[in-house]
Amino acid sequence: MAGTPKSNRPHIAILGRRNVGKSSLINAITSQNLSIVSDTPGTTTDPVEKAMELIPFGPVVFIDTAGLDDDGELGRLRTKRSREVLQKTDIAIVVVAGAVGATERGLMEKLDAREIPFLLVFNKSDAESFSVKNCREWQGVPVSAKTGRGVDELNTRLLDMLKGWAKTAPLSLMAGLIPSGGLVVLVVPIDTEAPAGRLILPQVQVIRDILDTDALCMVMKERELRHGLQLLGRKPDIVITDSQAFLKVAGDVPDEVPMTSFSILFARQKGDLIQLAAGARAIDRLQDGDTVLISEACTHHTVGDDIGTVKIPRLLRQFTGKNLHFVHARGKYFEMEDDVALVIHCGGCMLTRRAMVSRIDMSRGQQVPMTNYGMAIAFTLGIFERALRPFGLN
Repeated sequence: MAGTPKSNRPHIAILGRRNVGKSSLINAITSQNLSIVSDTPGTTTDPVEKAMELIPFGPVVFIDTAGLDDDGELGRLRTKRSREVLQKTDIAIVVVAGAVGATERGLMEKLDAREIPFLLVFNKSDAESFSVKNCREWQGVPVSAKTGRGVDELNTRLLDMLKGWAKTAPLSLMAGLIPSGGLVVLVVPIDTEAPAGRLILPQVQVIRDILDTDALCMVMKERELRHGLQLLGRKPDIVITDSQAFLKVAGDVPDEVPMTSFSILFARQKGDLIQLAAGARAIDRLQDGDTVLISEACTHHTVGDDIGTVKIPRLLRQFTGKNLHFVHARGKYFEMEDDVALVIHCGGCMLTRRAMVSRIDMSRGQQVPMTNYGMAIAFTLGIFERALRPFGLN
């Protein structure tokens, strides 16, 4: 459980005004002192993610946030960060200490609009000012994080919501692509960006999903692919490659053997495969002077022939013949400028499905097409249709 990636855990955001006991509530739910607690309003200044195991459900991530009523210039920035947490929230707990006001009503409207299930929790129910009538009117859960009153009921309702989340959890990366006992070949280039002594997260997750399917997996570098296929004695059910080796792999793998990339697998699991495919086709419509936003979910030092800052811009300029302008964004918060013509996103292995879909929806809301690394590379190399064939798209 401890090794479960954050991107595979449901994210539970604790939201509310300052000093309503959000951090105390996390500690009460988890029976651990995960959050710093103080009577001073504004103790929590930025969203803080805490990965843990919630018994009996399993691995989750709690997000402790700053108060939504923080004031001043710095307070407005903190509040902005708290609201951006909704981009990756699977379940929300809205904490109230007193009456439900405009802040809470506005938040609940936003949660409803995003179809994020939430619990309304009336904390500090041990206080003399606590109103049972007010709590019942809003169908809230009365809780005292200080005494533990109502925490069991809150946990029961939270676990019910988590069971609902589990029923709609993303598909396995390999769902529908291989039979039990099938054979998968993974092409894994080892270059200057590969971590020393280990594989990157997308590769590890695909290997695990193959094993969970009771299938066989053969891993090799692109230089050994032709020889490796000869050693197999049979055609693999599918070949999955790092997008950067797409062209060589397409040349070495017979056309009748399904082939795609790690990045495209994640496009289906984390986002909207059809929408991202349509975004790749928008590359044909780029014009001189257009701005392309290249967005990555995590931060890393760029080295050498970096895929986002060097390889993809070079491929797009060569393919379109246009004078394109590239801007780059990295990190867990996604924003777009008004003049962007296309967004090219990384595979999103570090994002939850909710976070990736939020980014796609934001792009679509501004009428800007979005695609991802694997699809953009396949499109510019002329193997786009082949890379989508395993998913029944053309």
